[in-house]
Parts: sequence; structure tokens; C-alpha cells
Amino acid sequence: MIRCLTSLLGWLLIVTPLSAFADEWQAIEPLPDLEGFAGSYAGVSHDALLVAGGANFPDKKPAQGGTKVWHDRVFVLESPAGKWKSVGKLPRPLGYGVSVSYRESVVCVGGSDSQQHYADVFQLQWHQGELRTTKLPSFPHPIANACGAIVGDALYVVGGQMEPTSSQALTATWRLNLSSKESTWQAMPDLPASGRILAVAAASADRLWVAGGAALHSDTSGKVARTYLVDAYCFDEANGWQRITNLPHAVTAAASPAPSFANGFYVLGGDDGTQVGIDIARHQGFSNRILHYDSRQARWTDQGEIPAPRVTLPCVRWNEAWVLPSGEMLPGVRSPQVWTWTRGSMNE
Repeated sequence: MIRCLTSLLGWLLIVTPLSAFADEWQAIEPLPDLEGFAGSYAGVSHDALLVAGGANFPDKKPAQGGTKVWHDRVFVLESPAGKWKSVGKLPRPLGYGVSVSYRESVVCVGGSDSQQHYADVFQLQWHQGELRTTKLPSFPHPIANACGAIVGDALYVVGGQMEPTSSQALTATWRLNLSSKESTWQAMPDLPASGRILAVAAASADRLWVAGGAALHSDTSGKVARTYLVDAYCFDEANGWQRITNLPHAVTAAASPAPSFANGFYVLGGDDGTQVGIDIARHQGFSNRILHYDSRQARWTDQGEIPAPRVTLPCVRWNEAWVLPSGEMLPGVRSPQVWTWTRGSMNE
């Protein structure tokens, strides 16, 4: 009996890829910038990975009085084993917008620079060794720090801020049909909850999912402060917004759009708000937890650890992996590292 079981296990190991049994994290070629970026745009165009814009502190860190600088460079990586190339620039230095992959292009919505937020919407394409930028219908108002995802051909954008000094985050939900050149942004029902910035968005089972983020308010000194959120929601046209089970803990600025599968989605790390105000020398880094929401059972489970937690970064499905480019490893401290995550079963 034992010999039969051993033989069966050996046969399974031969015919079943290792990735079916365990997750795999891999660091690939880092971005060609010593600091790295937070708030970049990213996506896939003609099988190549594009990463663009974002912001960092290239001289001194915030604790030393450093100045935040926005960037306009666009980088391309044509294969996971390749080398990054600098291939052009955004229309302006820009970061903290929404970006998604759609039909061989990267669609970028809104964003900010050191002075203001923008309503610009455009798509980037990498084709035959050339970067192409095409304007799309502008967003109804300036927007940054929102979240968004594509459901079918519709791009949804939720929440965010209209101005850098806004002390109220938005509840607004907007939709753009990317399959039609005549389409314009359409107002959808507002999120039935606190307005929020830096939430996680995902698309799964023909529904939009939004989790966590931070609400904004003015503190006693008049400065804009955050309330870290645990509530989560799903949206479809037939049922509108529906509240789902709360996150196990607060999550803000996790990679978005989040990895999603037929039966749910994953939240990779994020800022849980427990170290707000802690001196950077004593900061322990951001959450390293992988949270999974199972839409069949309507529950969250902890699915392990991230080897290099980052916040304020995009997440991109590329080939058979999810890519997390750059991001923030400590408050004000970026990393140029690029990580890929292959889920044990990519067809859950």
C-alpha cells in the first residue's frame, strides 16, 4: 500500500507543474532608476510590460526635508528575462493615477504632479519598437489616488481626490466603455460608504470589487488626516453596490488593480495604519500579508507572506504571472525592484 502511494505521488510530481502546488515569488530585472517610484502607471502592450511616471525623493528623504519629484519617463521590458529600456515620456510628469491593460494598450487615468491633479486620460502602446500615446475622453474632473479596474470592456474608476489639499475623499464611481470610440464617461451610483483614496479595486466574475482605502478629514490643526478602512464592496449593473465581508484589518495603498480569478481576488500587503507617526528609523515596513476574498464563501483568508512588501504601486497580469513594479518600501523610501507572483493555481 505504501509503495503504491509513493508511486502515485511520484507520478503526480512528474505530470503536475510545481506551480500547481505552491506560490512562486521571483525578483526580475529592477527598474533602471536607483530610487524607484511610487504611484507609477503600468500595463501590457503587445506582450511587453510598460511602467511609466511616478514620484520619488531623489536627493533627501522626507525626514531630512527632501523634495518629492514627479517623473515622466516610460520604460519597457519585452520579456521577463530581458533588460529595461527607456523608450519615451508621458505628456507631463505624472503619478498616482489609475492604470489598466486593455487590448494591447495601457490606459492611464488622471494623476498628479507637484502642483495639481489632472483629468487627462490616455493610452500607451508599444508596437514595433515605438511608443505611441493616444488621447482618450478626459475624466469629468481632476482625479488622483483613485482606484479602478476593467469589467469586460468597461473601465470603472472609484473614489480619489479632486485636489491635493482635499479634506474629503470622493465616493463617485465613473465608467468608460473602452470598446467604443464614441463613448464618454458615465456617472454610476456612488459608493455607499465613506469616500476613500488608495483603495484596492479588482474585477472578478463580471463584477467590480473595491476594498479598504483611507477616508480623509481635517484634524484639530487643520491638516488633512486619514482614517484607515476595512469595509469592502462589489458592484454590478443588476444589483448596484453591495457590501461584502470586512477585511480582517485595514488596508490602504495595496497593489491595484488586485490579482483576481474566477472566484475572487487577492489583496497583497498594504498599509494597515498601525505605524502612522512612527519615526522611519523604527518603522517595520508595510504589511506582508496576502489576503484572499472567496466570493463563493463570502469570506477572507490569510494566504501567506509577501517577500518584499510594497505600497502605492500598480499590479499587472503579464503572461502567467502578476507583476508588482517598484513601489514604496518605507514611508518616502522607494525600491526599484520588480517582483512577479505566480499563484499555485492560476485558474481557481
